[in-house]
Amino acid sequence: MYSERNTQGPAQLRGSIEVVCGSMFSGKTEELIRRMRRAQFAKQRVEIFKPAIDVRYSEEDVVSHDHRTIPSTPVESSASILLLANDVDVVGIDEAQFFDMGIVDVCNELANRGIRVIVAGLDMDYKGVPFGPMPALLAIAEDVYKTHAICVRCGNLAYVSHRLVESDKRVLLGETEKYEPLCRECYEQQKTLAKQKNEVAE
Repeated sequence: MYSERNTQGPAQLRGSIEVVCGSMFSGKTEELIRRMRRAQFAKQRVEIFKPAIDVRYSEEDVVSHDHRTIPSTPVESSASILLLANDVDVVGIDEAQFFDMGIVDVCNELANRGIRVIVAGLDMDYKGVPFGPMPALLAIAEDVYKTHAICVRCGNLAYVSHRLVESDKRVLLGETEKYEPLCRECYEQQKTLAKQKNEVAE
């Protein structure tokens, strides 16, 4: 498991990367906020970043689905994080799957500076395909914590975020009106039903 260190003082700084991943509605952002709040309580200097495109709940704050919030800095690209993460002990990054692949080098650079980096993001897209830079982030992380939503159809642990609306866009921001968490079995059933529906329509 990850270690929430008290990193007061340059001699005590030890960089690391922690990744919190899972499907939508699984509590990823809530866990990120919890870890950042604990760091603040420990008198550590923290900064949290999120992609500027994510304006679902707030243009600036990071907001979980249960409406917990923490102030953040929206950025257009991963390179901006290196420029803005000065004089900090802990860096939080939300919705990492929306960032460019440069986020991997950014996280490594921050960790090499002695900064604790906490990353949250979707590990798979709506098709069940590994999402953006997330696989690489999982590979370089010292600690990985997978969260699980509950399948809305059978109650088992959810596996993927199933899209409820027709769109081929990989990035489609939305909440419960556009996505639902499903287990593997229910997700495969929905894929089969959608395929049958398309065949009938043709």
